[in-house]
This record gives sequence, C-alpha cells and structure tokens, in this order.
Amino acid sequence: MDLSNLKPALGSTKSRKRIGRGQGSGYGGTSTRGHKGAKSRSGYSRKVGFEGGQMPLYRLLPKFGFKNINRVEYTAINLDTLEQLSTTLGTNDITLDILRKARVISNGENVKVLGRGEITKAVNVTVNAISKSAKAAIESKGGVVTII
Repeated sequence: MDLSNLKPALGSTKSRKRIGRGQGSGYGGTSTRGHKGAKSRSGYSRKVGFEGGQMPLYRLLPKFGFKNINRVEYTAINLDTLEQLSTTLGTNDITLDILRKARVISNGENVKVLGRGEITKAVNVTVNAISKSAKAAIESKGGVVTII
C-alpha cells in the first residue's frame, strides 16, 4: 500500500446531488424545491425567529430585566491573595500594574479588595475600590491604602 492507491472505505462517501441539471438527473424541473410558494423562488430568506406562523418564542415571553449602563464591574481580590502575591513577588507595594504582570487581572479591569483571609505585614495597596474590613486590616498592620 502507498499514497497512490489510497481511497475511502466502501460506503463512506456519497456523490453530491447535482440539482437543476435536467430531467435525466432526477433533480431537474423544480430542483428539489417543490411547486410554487416563497421557498421555491430565488432570493427567499425566512425572517429571523419565524416559526411557521406560530407565535414566535421571542414574542411569547415577556420583556425581562434591566441593564444599567452606568454599572462599574470590579474584579474581586481578597487579602489572602495580596498576602500570597507580596511574598512570591517580594514586594510590599501592590498596584494594578503588578497585578497585571502577575496575571491576576487583565487589561482594563477594575479591582476591589475584599476582606477574606489575613494579612501579616504592612502592604501598600493602590486599587480602584476596597471594602471597610479590608481597609481596616491593611491599616492595622501599618499598610497604606490608595484609591485610584
């Protein structure tokens, strides 16, 4: 066996329908589209969400919810994560740039520090927002919190 005599297994391939190539092909005349109606015409495209005249799902269900365009999303980082980062990176200053380099956050993300875990040393934190408990924990160890 070599590359020159390879072929698919028997029954694994089908020949495609040659539509609209005369009556002898078996697919001439209406070209498998049936008789008359919009679907038999060229240029037909069904409306998005059309369900054959049945009431479409998007009209059956009521309007729902509200999207506040002024909402600000924050990525939550806890005190235990800050503690771990400061020990692994060997720095007491934690800024958004350092968090990006450590791949904790992505570009353009806002950060909020939350109070889960403990912090054992003075850490200077520069973030977008911080909870009261996290701020108290950082300042009790002699750290400084700066909000951007």
